[in-house]
Amino acid sequence: MTNPLDPLSLAGAKPKGKRPYFLKDPDVERVMSVTMAIAQELAVMRERLDTVERLLSEKGITQDDIENFKPTKDQAEQRGAWTQEYLARILRIYQQDIEALSKPEEPTSEEVGHELAKDE
Repeated sequence: MTNPLDPLSLAGAKPKGKRPYFLKDPDVERVMSVTMAIAQELAVMRERLDTVERLLSEKGITQDDIENFKPTKDQAEQRGAWTQEYLARILRIYQQDIEALSKPEEPTSEEVGHELAKDE
């Protein structure tokens, strides 16, 4: 029997080593990372929503049908789980920074690259 995947754990997955920072202020970099994660999620959602709206229009579903939709308990739970996974994805930089506090000696990927370049 295989272990089920844990989307919350996978959302925070990162490469080994410390995160390299490219902006002068790590706090600005964190906010930029969250902003870009949200932008990516929104772009994908917008494409999917456009597809659904076009299909619904072709099938005769009205705007009132959409506005008056009430999810079942199971559907609401699925939406709640998706929201948790979504927040884990967009806030992963903070989770990774907290985890990095327990591994202060770990080099950044940039430092590893420089070290590997020296060996050649």
